[in-house]
Amino acid sequence: MKRALSLVTILILALALAVPALADNHGPRVRAVHASPDAPAVDVWVDGAIAFQNAPFKGITPYAELTPGMHNFQIVPSGATEPVVIEADLDLQSNRDYTIVAVNELASIEPLVLADNNTLPEAGKAHVRFVHASPNAPAVDIAVTDGPILFEAIPFQGVGDYLPVDAGTYNLEARVAGTQDVALSLPNITLEEGTVYTVFAMGLVGEEPALTAVISVDAQAQPTLLPATGEVHTALFIGLGIGALGLLVLGMGVRELAVSKVRS
Repeated sequence: MKRALSLVTILILALALAVPALADNHGPRVRAVHASPDAPAVDVWVDGAIAFQNAPFKGITPYAELTPGMHNFQIVPSGATEPVVIEADLDLQSNRDYTIVAVNELASIEPLVLADNNTLPEAGKAHVRFVHASPNAPAVDIAVTDGPILFEAIPFQGVGDYLPVDAGTYNLEARVAGTQDVALSLPNITLEEGTVYTVFAMGLVGEEPALTAVISVDAQAQPTLLPATGEVHTALFIGLGIGALGLLVLGMGVRELAVSKVRS
């Protein structure tokens, strides 16, 4: 009986340690963001095959998981194979997330490649970063209205790194860097606990499409619930497996004890 219980303990500990490793271990994940204000909707090709279709201006695709190593990315008008308006070869690493942003006006369109950090915030916090993707806007400060500056002097194609903030609803504004001149008001921005956000400034100052903020939810803590139809949650099945295995081995121990009593 003691031997059986010891085996249960060892297996439970081993599988419990394996669960985080399985959850954290994934191939590189990549998504695309269309921030070129005068470019048409686009398709994104990876290694000669379509990965994302018909992404419009301000469109943000989901993440797609790839294999580690070199990959070729091409962006073309939706439904076409040419012209290739953006082409880039990227060396992608395991357990990393990337965002490829198509920036600038069509005549000068280019890729802005971001290394994402989707580590979830601690309790009560959200993480937010800012990406300046408006080609004719000056450098900006992102500030709380009548409050502190969160990101200072971010130029076009500049990125304000992830900032932990208290979860809540904020009135924000983009100011011309170093001044109180508000280029864009961002009222009632709700940042939820356990969530990672990117705020993209897109569009044009004084032209169409107008300067705007596009907010992306990059990662979010998930409650421990049964999976929805069609979803597979590794941790759930491992947990059920641990329970079943524990009952099986415990049953073996009870049987062994009963046999030993009969023999005695």
